[in-house]
Amino acid sequence: MTNREQLPTCSFCLKAYPDVGTLVAGPGVYICDECVALCSELIASKPKPNRREPVRRIAPWDAEAGVDAVLASLPRVAHAGEQAEYVLAQYVRKARQLGATWAVIGQALGMARQSAWERFSGEE
Repeated sequence: MTNREQLPTCSFCLKAYPDVGTLVAGPGVYICDECVALCSELIASKPKPNRREPVRRIAPWDAEAGVDAVLASLPRVAHAGEQAEYVLAQYVRKARQLGATWAVIGQALGMARQSAWERFSGEE
């Protein structure tokens, strides 16, 4: 990753930390104040569901209208994955600095000690 890519960026619009007013961090993801405002507008304008009818949930990839829309989303999804992977590696590095063993890290990640070591040992 370049220095620009290491800057936290909004997982939704890909704007970098210096380019937004506020960037809220989650576990490996971020959302900027502009995207929060858009989400708030969408939620506020959504009609109240009928409690007797089940809420229909649609996966984001199923909501896309066509191949062009799906292809346009791929870079954002890939970037969010890269950003989450980078943050995960930093947390593993910090855990190691604080004395966590590969066995404990593997257990926390739901993988074997050897798998954790193979995936993250190059980060030390």
